[in-house]
Amino acid sequence: MVSTATTSTAAAAVDGALAEGRAALVAYLPVGFPDVAASVEAAKAAVDGGADVVELGLPYSDPTMDGVTIQRAVDVALAQRTRPADVLRAVEAVAATGAAVLVMTYWPPIDRYGVDRFARDLASAGGAGLITPDLIPDEAGAWIGASEAEDLERVFLVAPSSTDARLALTAERSRGFVYAASLMGTTGARATVGAGARQLVERTRAAGAERVCVGLGVSTPDQAAEVAGYADGVIVGSAFVSRLLDAEDTAAGVRAVGQLAADLSAGIRRA
Repeated sequence: MVSTATTSTAAAAVDGALAEGRAALVAYLPVGFPDVAASVEAAKAAVDGGADVVELGLPYSDPTMDGVTIQRAVDVALAQRTRPADVLRAVEAVAATGAAVLVMTYWPPIDRYGVDRFARDLASAGGAGLITPDLIPDEAGAWIGASEAEDLERVFLVAPSSTDARLALTAERSRGFVYAASLMGTTGARATVGAGARQLVERTRAAGAERVCVGLGVSTPDQAAEVAGYADGVIVGSAFVSRLLDAEDTAAGVRAVGQLAADLSAGIRRA
């Protein structure tokens, strides 16, 4: 894959937001829903609305972390035979906006594609790195080597149940930011953000993490403002996907994604 995209890193995007006195907004959308072209347009709309970092989901048939909303969208993407090559093309298109673009993926598709090959192709497309929810740092030797070779970011997850030793290892081996899952369980919009999220951020920073972004459950501007009060970034996924699922047509869904990004960004800025 040959690209003229200039890579913007998640670390730089988060640091840039913090320099403005606010947390970063991180938006997740799966590639291939409602189709590949529309998912790219939705991601661009999120950037236009204020997202600093975009997570593009690589559809996978056996998710362990995705809630019902994201699973519905991913099922459509898989039925349309969305493949890693489509995701890489989407990365290139969204990276052209100047936003930092991470691919969020379970590990088996990367293993099948070839770890070194995927790292090269992702870097060529202008991608910043990967978020790997099912890959723990102590089993990530192949990815650590490939990402170092291509100067890509590695975003590993921590949870309220993580031990101090686990937090320290994750902080040491992450590049970009550490993803703090505010709740145990699957993704999905919730009425409240996990009560332990603030403590998890504090523990992860104390363990050595430079940047900690919080996800799982954030869906409203008020929740975004709450999380922005203590985290370096606010990660929103299911709420964006819901806008596409509930829209009467694709154009309306793309507009709704952009509006939600603007609303969340406003919430973050008042934190």
